[in-house]
Amino acid sequence: MYRNPVKTEKATKKGAPAVIGMIVFLFVLTAGAMQTCAGAEVVDRIVAVVNDDIITLSELNKAFAPYEAQIRAHGYSPIEEQEVIYNQRMEMLNDLIEDKLADQEIESAGIMVGEEEIDNAIEQIKAINRYTDEDLRQGLMATGMDMPRYREEIKKQILRTKLVNYRIKSNIVITKTEIKTYYDDHIAEYSPQKQYLLKNIFLPYPAVLEDGTQEAMQARMETILSELSQGVSFEEAAKKYSQAPNAQDGGALGLFRIDELSENIRTAVQELKQGEFSPVVETDQGYQIFYVERIDDVPGKSLDEASDEILKLLYDQAVNEKFSAWIEELRKNADIKIIR
Repeated sequence: MYRNPVKTEKATKKGAPAVIGMIVFLFVLTAGAMQTCAGAEVVDRIVAVVNDDIITLSELNKAFAPYEAQIRAHGYSPIEEQEVIYNQRMEMLNDLIEDKLADQEIESAGIMVGEEEIDNAIEQIKAINRYTDEDLRQGLMATGMDMPRYREEIKKQILRTKLVNYRIKSNIVITKTEIKTYYDDHIAEYSPQKQYLLKNIFLPYPAVLEDGTQEAMQARMETILSELSQGVSFEEAAKKYSQAPNAQDGGALGLFRIDELSENIRTAVQELKQGEFSPVVETDQGYQIFYVERIDDVPGKSLDEASDEILKLLYDQAVNEKFSAWIEELRKNADIKIIR
């Protein structure tokens, strides 16, 4: 689903129910995670077979790493943490299985997506949200996502849409009444709002999590926060400490409406006044501190102005709903094995 880049963040992985939650797989899931976090060498292995394709432990670990980091930094008790990690890894594995099923159908149907199609989709997103190219890149940066990864997400959505149209052969029609109903139900999103000119300091999670990593990163960010409290300019601190590409620009991110920010960033920013900075904010890809350089009042959007944006949102929702229902049917006839 196409989403504003600063709206996509989530603290833990969510998806379809973990219908393959086999307790016999607990050892593979948790042992693999503990070995990775301890920095020990892990011998790769097959964790699932989907028809003629496989999913490896390294694939699962790579996909789950950002969410694992969030969970480990959450402050759960050791028992709660292990349970949450297990459940969320099972959901991630479930998502990877669905991706394999979709990939198999895409290959069978000969469906392809060209770079030009991805470019056009991104241009459409920019037009709907009134983003410049720099706005988009800075918005992605705010959530720790880069453009190559974003393009992959866009490609995946285009392939999914084509697959729905090809396999299900169901035309999706969004009516003006549906658009108006959505607008009326979400009128606050289209009312006049404040727009925040933001800067950030960003420390990304390392590729391999080790014991003490989270605590060390948080301690470092708290030290930076202390320097800011003592009067060090945010721009100077960003240039010195931030590990994001915008560091040399003093951490400049661009202008954002509050509804464009992911929930945890929104919570941290919305109470700030001009010239104030946030506490340390935990995000999918690392820790951040945000600074409000300026606050502007921006006009709302009329129904006519918001129609294209709502049409796209409702269309994508319909595609994803049909896709999920279709994938569940595929599952029933697929040969799926979870390997201990």
